[in-house]
Amino acid sequence: MIVPSFLAVACPILAGLINVKLLGGLLAGSMLTGVLLAITMSIAGSAWDNAKKYIEMGNHGGEGSNAHKAAIVGDTVGDPLKDACAPSMNILIKLMAIVAVVFLPLFLR
Repeated sequence: MIVPSFLAVACPILAGLINVKLLGGLLAGSMLTGVLLAITMSIAGSAWDNAKKYIEMGNHGGEGSNAHKAAIVGDTVGDPLKDACAPSMNILIKLMAIVAVVFLPLFLR
């Protein structure tokens, strides 16, 4: 987790030192892709959870079937995706924006 954290802090600083317009593009791109990725992760995790519940109601063979085993694997992936990964994208976007704002006086010199 040290390397991703370092990248979230270092990239806005390096972009701002190179060019302020580059920093603006970096922030806009990270915000757009981060929001879309967070929405996708949240929806995918919920869909896997709902698929498991649907199979457990007796559809596609019900509990104990191959579909249920596959749904359990999907739910195992989907729960952390919607509960941890999607909300952490919010933190990443905020961190990059705050670093850019804090170092803005350095970039404008």
